[in-house]
Amino acid sequence: MSKPFSIDVGGLRSRAKDAGTDAVAKADAAGEVHGFHPREPRGRPGRKPSPRTGQVHAKVLPHVSEEIAEEAQRRGVTQGVLIEEAWALYCARQSREG
Repeated sequence: MSKPFSIDVGGLRSRAKDAGTDAVAKADAAGEVHGFHPREPRGRPGRKPSPRTGQVHAKVLPHVSEEIAEEAQRRGVTQGVLIEEAWALYCARQSREG
């Protein structure tokens, strides 16, 4: 007596998958009908690059670091935005004095 739900794996044979353009197009069309997404990657995975590409890692005194972090959080901006604004003020002041 055979076991229920058993198959004879000895009779199984591997065969090459049809990789022709027609077969792939047909499989893609059938997949799209059933809600599958295209095979091509949508682009580079991960986080999108920021328009701000420069990085500044300043070493500052602990109380200065805390004040910058608190101000950024209070205003709802990043610390980098504060540094950009401070730099703009510095440049404006230098052009007036020079």
